[in-house]
Amino acid sequence: MRDLKIPDQRHPEKAHRPDNAQPKKPDWIRVKAPTSKGYMDTHKIMREHNLTTVCEEAGCPNAGECWSQGHATMMIMGEICTRGCTFCNVATGRPDTLDVFEPGRVADAVKKLGLKHVVITSVDRDDLEDGGAEHFAMTIRAVRKRSPETTIEILTPDFLKCAPSALETVVEAKPDVFNHNLETVPALYHEVRPGARYFHSLRLLQRVKELDPTMFTKSGIMVGLGEKRAEVLQVMDDMRAADIDFMTIGQYLQPTPKHHAVAEFVTPEQFKSYEKAAINKGFLMVSATPLTRSSYHAGDDFARLRENRLKKLGQA
Repeated sequence: MRDLKIPDQRHPEKAHRPDNAQPKKPDWIRVKAPTSKGYMDTHKIMREHNLTTVCEEAGCPNAGECWSQGHATMMIMGEICTRGCTFCNVATGRPDTLDVFEPGRVADAVKKLGLKHVVITSVDRDDLEDGGAEHFAMTIRAVRKRSPETTIEILTPDFLKCAPSALETVVEAKPDVFNHNLETVPALYHEVRPGARYFHSLRLLQRVKELDPTMFTKSGIMVGLGEKRAEVLQVMDDMRAADIDFMTIGQYLQPTPKHHAVAEFVTPEQFKSYEKAAINKGFLMVSATPLTRSSYHAGDDFARLRENRLKKLGQA
């Protein structure tokens, strides 16, 4: 992985905040450092194609496992975000202009890695009129052209400051899965995701289904930020009301002392309870474990997602 800058340099907008103690992780959170040949091969391909990955920028704990298997989540439109969410390790600031050659490089890397399923995400680009929607569409089309058998999952920003046509542009490019994370419960938005709006994000996902009822939709939250169980269950109900197919729930891990504090480490048993509740509420797929992240095992999950839809249609 790239060497991260010290917190005050990487996150100047967070430098004024008091430090939050970083509690010791329980045994069920710890992962091994990446050392395999597969990891190094994936790392080499990312650098050869001058690509950014959210695995590195967000400090994902699963990067060693995923990269060892040749899986990496591409992060397009640069590595500088226009938002300053308190949970996120991606740097905030003024982004560079878009790289028109990036969609082709992403497509080449997907082809070289031989990916059956790819996850493409991005930073927030509030500086762009369409929030980067056309760049997403170009990347989807480029991957389709180079690797027509590869299924494509996108994890988008909220397009909060854009016209409705921005979302339509992305949906018209026909990704297989449209993912946008709610991240946390509504009561914590002002602390955790101050630049976003909970009901806007929910409506975004609902609108995807209205534009293309066949497209899978997906969203996720973190727990351990100080939310209550009843609030998590309400988010599940809100997601189902928006016809979201797939929900992910993972443990929040504090990137640096300047980020939002970890309120608790949710136990594996509590995650099992959340998973059971979500399944009972009608989601086609649920992934709820301490190490669950949006793109963790995304390819395997997508295969099961399609299978579960076929089963549901067969029962109708």
